[in-house]
Amino acid sequence: MSDPRRFDGTLLDLALRRRAFLIGAGSLALGACSSSPMAGLGVAKAETGSIGTPADEPGPVADTGFTEWVGRFRPRALAKGVSGATYDRVMAATVPDTAVYKFDRAQPEVQEPIWRYIERRTSDYNVETGKKRIREYAALWDRIEAKYGVDRYTLCALWGLESSFGDLAVSAKYMRKVIPCLSALAWGDARRRSYWEQELINALIIVDRGWAEPDQMIGSWAGAMGHTQWMPEVWLNMGVDFDGDGRINPFGKPDDALAGTARYLVERGRWRRGEAWGHEVDFTPKFDHAHADGKTQKTFAQWTALGLRRADGKAFSHPDTVARIYLPAGAKGPAFALTRNFYAVKSYNPSSKYALAICHLGDKIRGEGKFVRPWPVDERSLTLSETQEVQERLTALGFDTGGADGRYGDKTRGAIQAWQKSVGMTPADGYPTDKVLARLRGG
Repeated sequence: MSDPRRFDGTLLDLALRRRAFLIGAGSLALGACSSSPMAGLGVAKAETGSIGTPADEPGPVADTGFTEWVGRFRPRALAKGVSGATYDRVMAATVPDTAVYKFDRAQPEVQEPIWRYIERRTSDYNVETGKKRIREYAALWDRIEAKYGVDRYTLCALWGLESSFGDLAVSAKYMRKVIPCLSALAWGDARRRSYWEQELINALIIVDRGWAEPDQMIGSWAGAMGHTQWMPEVWLNMGVDFDGDGRINPFGKPDDALAGTARYLVERGRWRRGEAWGHEVDFTPKFDHAHADGKTQKTFAQWTALGLRRADGKAFSHPDTVARIYLPAGAKGPAFALTRNFYAVKSYNPSSKYALAICHLGDKIRGEGKFVRPWPVDERSLTLSETQEVQERLTALGFDTGGADGRYGDKTRGAIQAWQKSVGMTPADGYPTDKVLARLRGG
């Protein structure tokens, strides 16, 4: 039998699908702000590949081909549970929002260093707003923690990153009507058509159940809606009627959205009640950074024997808790020992820097301070094209980077570290630097 203290780092398929193609509008807007939750929306880029998009971009465009597709798609929707009356009423009034094609294929010109990503999302404004929401909804947090065991500060931080604590959930300036967006994607995006078709069907079922009318369903271009940016599938399957009004609603009062998101973290992310998400750590000289591969699992007691310690000098309160080591900026930056609950947060959006931003913002809302070790801000970040070159060279050598997209994510980190180990390059921290690129170029 496997050790019950250990955890499976593989994200659940549904968790990946929830966030694989969507924008958390607030995570981008909030992340860009220092004094206003609206600053920076429309120019930020998520690690998942989606972008913030003002709602005044050119929208729905009528097309006879779409009308024909609506007729062909009808039997499939009805077979999945949509009533004929709802399908005909909604789809007859729907004009596809073809602006989504541009948003879907947009690519970043530069990579945002992780320290800037984290700092923008954990600004003083966000911390103070989070503290206000903790006080304002104290009774709600009590109920959610009692039922689901999810830490209120972490959940509040997720709310902040997803929709600026609800400020952007119904913003006509930044949100779009979801059904026209999903209809355009289901009709015209051949790459992921089956995904968009299912989410369109999910949205129609929501209408069929009487939970919302099409005009009330506004969100990101990819279909994420409400306080915590639910895709229709999450609304249907993870939603909770926590305010007892007879319907599940991610808009309006935050009760349903926050409780449903807590349920998501528990059921799909396997959140553990009463356990910290992790700790900032540092290392004694004897520590071998090859262990810090994001995969190796050891208890805090075992890590301590290898030369790891908490950065704040405190003892690990639960030495038998299993953790992995994460070096988001290489050996020169802050280091973290991550428990199951970090990966529960990451199940909501498969991005390590997203999860770290939420966990750190939650800690700061709780009253904790900045990371002990500073970020290596003086170290030049590789450009998009340089990162692509690193990925291409590693792929040619047989290391799996997950593709040459120019973004530094978990697969690229793992590939760099595996290559560093193979050539004896120290520290083997998986971080893309000038030295890594030069060594790859030099063979």
